[in-house]
Amino acid sequence: MGGFKDLRDWLRKVEEMGELKVVHEEVDWDEELAAITYMVAKKKGSPALLFEKIKGYPSGFRVLTNILGSSFKRIALTLGLPTNLSLLEMIEKTKDIYKRKIPPVEVRKDEAPVNENILLGEDINLYLFPAPKMWPLDGGRYIGTADVVITKDPDDGHLNLGTYRQMVLSKNEVGFYVSPGKDALLHREKWWQRGEPCEVAAAYGVDPVLFIVGAMGFPKNESEYDYAGGIKGEPIRVVKGEVTDLLIPADAEIVIEGISRPDVLKDEGPFGEFTGYYGRPGGPTPCIEVKCIHYRNNPILTAALMADHPSCEQNFFFGILRSARIWDDLDRLGIPGIRGVYSVPAAAGGFGMVVVSLEQRYPGHASQVAALAAQCAGGAYYTKWVIVVDEDVDPTDLEQVVWAMSTRCNPIDDIDILRNTWSTYLDPTKNPPEERPYGSKALINACKEHKYIHVFSKRTLLRESTYQKVRSKWDKFGFDFPPPELTLFEEETSLDGVT
Repeated sequence: MGGFKDLRDWLRKVEEMGELKVVHEEVDWDEELAAITYMVAKKKGSPALLFEKIKGYPSGFRVLTNILGSSFKRIALTLGLPTNLSLLEMIEKTKDIYKRKIPPVEVRKDEAPVNENILLGEDINLYLFPAPKMWPLDGGRYIGTADVVITKDPDDGHLNLGTYRQMVLSKNEVGFYVSPGKDALLHREKWWQRGEPCEVAAAYGVDPVLFIVGAMGFPKNESEYDYAGGIKGEPIRVVKGEVTDLLIPADAEIVIEGISRPDVLKDEGPFGEFTGYYGRPGGPTPCIEVKCIHYRNNPILTAALMADHPSCEQNFFFGILRSARIWDDLDRLGIPGIRGVYSVPAAAGGFGMVVVSLEQRYPGHASQVAALAAQCAGGAYYTKWVIVVDEDVDPTDLEQVVWAMSTRCNPIDDIDILRNTWSTYLDPTKNPPEERPYGSKALINACKEHKYIHVFSKRTLLRESTYQKVRSKWDKFGFDFPPPELTLFEEETSLDGVT
C-alpha cells in the first residue's frame, strides 16, 4: 500500500485495510474510553479505534486508541513490510531494517502542520485536549501514553526520543516520570548537574513509526529520529522549537515544549502499567513547566492503553520490534548461528521473556547467547526469563518452546541466575518499591547438550515424501481444515539404509 506521510495518512491506509473503527457515539474521557478500548482489544486482530465525540469537548478534538494493538497487518504497514509474512519473517526483516539509518530533515516553521496553532503564555492550557483517565485508581488524566518525549544530551547534542507516561498536573504542567537508566533521565540529570534546567518537548498524536522507535531501546549515543527515518526509507520532517533548542516532529498532531527544574517536584501517579498492575505508588516526581503548545487543526490525541494481555497496546509490536532489536544486537556482537528471537507478547508488555533459537556451533555457544541476550542494549531492561532453544524449534511457537524446555533442559544443570540486573519501579514483584530498579534474570538452556549432541535422542519426524503424499490427498480424506505447514523432516533413505 506504499508509505505514509503522517498519522492521518496512516489512518487513511488503515481504513482502506478495513481495520479502523470510527466511534461516533459520545464517550466519556473518564474511564469509559479506556474501558471500551480494553474490551475491544481482548479480541485479537481488533481494529484501531478513533473516538470522534468526547464528552465536554468540541467537535474535531479526537482520540485514537488500539493504534497497532494485536494487528500484524497494521504493524506490517507501519514497518513497510508485506502483510503476508510469518511472524518470524517479520522479525528477521525488521532486524535488517534497523541497519538503515536516515537523519531527519529540518523544514521551515511555516511548512510544519503542527504549527497551525501555537499557544504561549497565559493561553497555554493542557485541558484543551481530551486526555483520558484510564484506570479507576490512576492518579489523574494522562495526556502522554502513545507519545515521544524529546530531550538533548548536553555533551554531544544528540536528540533522544522516548515513550514515557505524562500525567496532567495543571493547565501548564505535566509529569516527567522516567524509569531509572532510561535516556531521558540520564539527559535530565546531566543538565541538572550543570545547574541548568532540562529542555523537554513531547509529541502526542505522532506517526506510529515514531511511537514504536520511542518505545524501543537504542544505543545511548544515537537518535531515534535516524532509526525512524531508516524504517520509513526517508527523513523524518522536523522543525525547530518555538521556545527550546529542540527539533520537534513537524507532522505531529500536538507538541508541547517546556523545561524541567531539579527543585520542582509534584505528586504524580499511580498509573495502570504494561504489567497489568498499577506502577509505583504516587509521589513527588519531576515535572515539565509547559512554555508552548503547538497543535494542528482538529487534532488527534494518540493514547496507548497499558493493561494485561492482550489489551496492552505495546505487547504485539514489542513482539516484533524488540525481538528484532535483540537479534540485531547479537548480530553486532558477531554471534553466529542465530535463527530467531522472540520477545513474548504476553510476558508483561513483551518485556518479561525472550526466546532465542540458534544452531549450536561450539562449546558454550548456547550459554553465551543466553547471557548476551539478557544483557544487550535491546534486552537488558526488565527481562526476567531468557530461554535458548535449538534451530529446530520455532521461538515464536511457545508450545514448541515448552516442549524443548521439558525434553532438553535439565534444571539442575541448565538454569543460571543473574542478580542485581536492570529493572524498573514498575515491577510488582519487588517490595518495598525502593528495591524495584534492581532485578534478576533466569537463563534457561533448553538446547541439546552440546557435548553429547551427536548421540542425543533423535526426535520423531515425518519423511517429506510421506508428508507431501498425505498433503496431496488431504481433501480426499474429508477433513474440513487445511493440512499443517511442516518444515522439518526425517532424512529420506532407501531400503538398504543409504541416504
